[in-house]
Amino acid sequence: MNPHPGGPPGEGALAALTAEHRGRVMALARDVALPGGTRIFEEGEKADRFWIIRAGTVALDIQMPGRGRVVVETIGAGGLLGWSWLCPPRQWHLGAEARDPVRAWEFDAAAVRDLCAADAALGLSLVTLVAETIGDRLRATRTRLLDLYGPSGPQRSGAAP
Repeated sequence: MNPHPGGPPGEGALAALTAEHRGRVMALARDVALPGGTRIFEEGEKADRFWIIRAGTVALDIQMPGRGRVVVETIGAGGLLGWSWLCPPRQWHLGAEARDPVRAWEFDAAAVRDLCAADAALGLSLVTLVAETIGDRLRATRTRLLDLYGPSGPQRSGAAP
């Protein structure tokens, strides 16, 4: 019997891990359901967990002076939600809100960090996976901010006005 309904363990975000490592991480997973509109976390709060989205979408946002929350990326099924749990000071760098009902696997960050400390190979694989996620989020945020605040038209491409 599959202890993680809705798909086999290791789908999506953890697919790059070996089957053994996926199994060990997924043993720590808890199935959660979040109603649409739920604020999952706020920028600056303590980051003590992370999720792998199974169904639904989550909007990542930042607070912009004079504009309020601005969505910088949307994560769907298979996506890793949260990386701040791994990097001190372990505070969320963005906010997150369920756009519609979300099903996810939730992980206690301290338990996963302990697992990584006990198995260096698993730890390196997971840190690599999280680093890729950080890079993707930084690129998405940069692109979104350029869309909002960057020059438009010919100036953006470097052409003379």
